[in-house]
Amino acid sequence: FKLPSDSFKYLGWWDIEEHSVRGNQLHCPRVREGPSEEELFFRKEEHILKKRKQVTDAEKWEKRLQENWENCAELNLSFQDLGDLYQVENFQRILRRLIRVEKLWLVDNSLTDLSAIRLPRCRELNVNKNHFTSFKQLPKIPQIQHLSLAENNITTLSGISDFRHTPLESLILKRNPCEFQERYRQLVFSNLPNLKMLDGIPKLPEDCSPPDVSFFYRMCAIL
Repeated sequence: FKLPSDSFKYLGWWDIEEHSVRGNQLHCPRVREGPSEEELFFRKEEHILKKRKQVTDAEKWEKRLQENWENCAELNLSFQDLGDLYQVENFQRILRRLIRVEKLWLVDNSLTDLSAIRLPRCRELNVNKNHFTSFKQLPKIPQIQHLSLAENNITTLSGISDFRHTPLESLILKRNPCEFQERYRQLVFSNLPNLKMLDGIPKLPEDCSPPDVSFFYRMCAIL
């Protein structure tokens, strides 16, 4: 009997030069939309409207109903290349509809603030390679268990205690400025006592010792 791969025996792999698309990006659907008529008019690009098929409001509404984002449980919206305001707004519109999503990947989208977004059932969130500078800019994720924030620009641990009342077990903060803070691991575990793993390393006995509070109150006396 022939193996399933027999039909591909004459095919070969080819490297496409000068192409930035990686294999894992092929699993990420594009959700970007073109500019609206008002946006094109504001930009003085009305000539593009002639090339675009006219779509009625009813057709637009029917298209949005078919998206069915509300019933999505796992979703990868990484590498969207959100280069304009109308693309960001449409992206956030979709995020607001993800009321049942449990696993969500938003890698490398140049995101800066999702604090207005609520993901009530999200248990796993990956927002690596974005532009977050604070934990306050993350979406509301009350059921989060695994959170990955690698390669952002989070400078301090301020706001991390907001996750104290969540079931957060695993947190990744690799390649953020806060990683170089003195007693970094002790501070994280003291704010998140239920956390089991930080940056891929399980909680160690030395991580349980209280942070050196005097470090924050050192004073210089001039006589």
